[in-house]
Amino acid sequence: MSNMTHQNKTAETKFGLHPVLLERWSPRAFSDKAVEPEKIYRFLEAARWSPSASNEQPWRFIIGLKGDDTYKKLYETFVEFNQLWTKTAPILILNLANTLSTKNPGKANLTYAYDLGQAVAHLSFQAHADGLYAHQMSGFDTQLAGKVFEVPDHYKVISVVAVGYIGNPDVLHPNLKELEYADRNRRPWSENVFSNKFGQSFSLF
Repeated sequence: MSNMTHQNKTAETKFGLHPVLLERWSPRAFSDKAVEPEKIYRFLEAARWSPSASNEQPWRFIIGLKGDDTYKKLYETFVEFNQLWTKTAPILILNLANTLSTKNPGKANLTYAYDLGQAVAHLSFQAHADGLYAHQMSGFDTQLAGKVFEVPDHYKVISVVAVGYIGNPDVLHPNLKELEYADRNRRPWSENVFSNKFGQSFSLF
């Protein structure tokens, strides 16, 4: 078991990253505390101002608050593993994107998934800046979600993000508690960043 606490999973890096990036992680244990409306609007506004190719802004969000019909319908699309922990999250957001260009009618938007990913990243960072946590997931039935929410055919359902205040791991199923305390880790630079050709390490010093 790590000596890192549930509340402190600071990224181990020798570079001076922004605190939001250092402290951001994806818990499964959420508090039942409701999220203030201004914080919800703020993280959605952060997503609205994220960059996109040709300013297409292909992202769309369907948001459910715990107890409402949207939340219940979205929860029912999750795989069993995600149902074990998402039931404590106060907010569930379905992330989808327009696969067609609005600037060039009839043409495909080839960067819709990339742009949606940027928007959700902005959402997550703003949420964390406001003391919230976001956990993104792909373990759900995308086709069922598209049908349940009557998503047009030219939109692609891609992911879900749970948002809320961090909670006590004791609310989790026993099989999930260990994950809550596990160290954060990433591959080394040498496996991610290259120069000259694929696989050749990049270094400035």
